[in-house]
Amino acid sequence: MARRYDPERRTRIIDAALRVIAADGIAGLSHRTVAAEADVPLGSTTYHFGSLDELLTAALRRSNENFARALRDSEVCAGGASSGGAPSASGLADELTRVLGEWFEGDRGAIELEYELYLAALRRPALRSVAAEWTASAVEVLSARTDSATARALVALLDGVCLQVLLAGSAFDPAYTREMLARVVDGCA
Repeated sequence: MARRYDPERRTRIIDAALRVIAADGIAGLSHRTVAAEADVPLGSTTYHFGSLDELLTAALRRSNENFARALRDSEVCAGGASSGGAPSASGLADELTRVLGEWFEGDRGAIELEYELYLAALRRPALRSVAAEWTASAVEVLSARTDSATARALVALLDGVCLQVLLAGSAFDPAYTREMLARVVDGCA
């Protein structure tokens, strides 16, 4: 039997890995569970990803794209200039709060998945560079509106807010978030 060319197979495997992790956590991830979820032969998963760390790296990279895209597509990148033409500090806090609010209004499971993968880097050194890519890309986006040190502080605050909401199971508090973000942004002025 001739081998079938399937250019989307690698992508389907990554998507299947994300679904497996969302359903069963990283502990439920194996080449076998991903192959079953992707409806591909087991050999396909090991062909495209020689180890589970390689598969997790690809899954984390895919997951990172979501939040970075949300930042790039928002007014955070556009600038939110005040009437004098300079970027508005309060506008940045408002826009970041809006982006987080929209993120939490969506599928909470998707956010939990992203943070599970992100935090897996604590125990899996192979994932650390990809987790650092997320931070670097968010800092790069925010550095268009503020200095890089403030951008790094904003990313740390965004991470902290998200983790507190996820771990406490509480509702996202936009007023508190906006106030804390404004304090960081205003501190750079």
